[in-house]
Amino acid sequence: MDRELIANVSMMAGKIMLESGAETYRVEDTMNRIASAFGLEDVHSYATPTGINFSANFAEVTKFIRIQNRATDLQKIDEVNRVSRDITAGNLTIQEALESLRAVAKAKMTFPYLIQIIAAALVSGSFSFMFGGVWPDFLPALISGGVGYAVMLGAAKLIEVSFIAHFIASFFIGLFAMIFLAVGFGDNLDKVITGAVMPLVPGLHITNAVRDLLAGHLVAGVSKGVESILTAFAIGAGVAVVFAF
Repeated sequence: MDRELIANVSMMAGKIMLESGAETYRVEDTMNRIASAFGLEDVHSYATPTGINFSANFAEVTKFIRIQNRATDLQKIDEVNRVSRDITAGNLTIQEALESLRAVAKAKMTFPYLIQIIAAALVSGSFSFMFGGVWPDFLPALISGGVGYAVMLGAAKLIEVSFIAHFIASFFIGLFAMIFLAVGFGDNLDKVITGAVMPLVPGLHITNAVRDLLAGHLVAGVSKGVESILTAFAIGAGVAVVFAF
């Protein structure tokens, strides 16, 4: 079987998973399983949040790819895992696997922006309760969180640096929360802001960083941890700027 084609299929699976927010050890395990199932030997994969190295048959086949875009799409991760399981079970040929992965890569599996904004708004209002707020805090947190998330989506399309998008979004959350409380709409400013910024918090990245560290992937774990800290700093800085003025 064509070794280059097998390597390409493995790389495509790893690329989709890494761009969709999967843990690096899971990416490497999936790539190795796919390559081994199609007959490659001595398979080695090394994934970081920004790149993937792959080699097989004592480096007769080597590949490298840079990962530039990263997001969270658990549906795509699940689809790649399904393809991987079908490959290891012998239910897919190499060409069928390649076509399946191409379909997953092209698919838009995330929810429409409007649904995401509505969900973020509801989550914001609910978190204001969870952190000790009262009923009058629910609507200010809901509106502030929804507006903040919409601003974050819009800023992310204009500016590729996610930290700036999070900074701008948290600035508007702080601004709306302060205006609402100033006109008597809501009781607890801290509960409103805390609930509204929760959809922006990189909880999945923090979890993946810890899991990568526990799995021994120190480079990936540390880099994801630093990225999460910088994102949290951008969120805090955006709210702090509102208080500063």
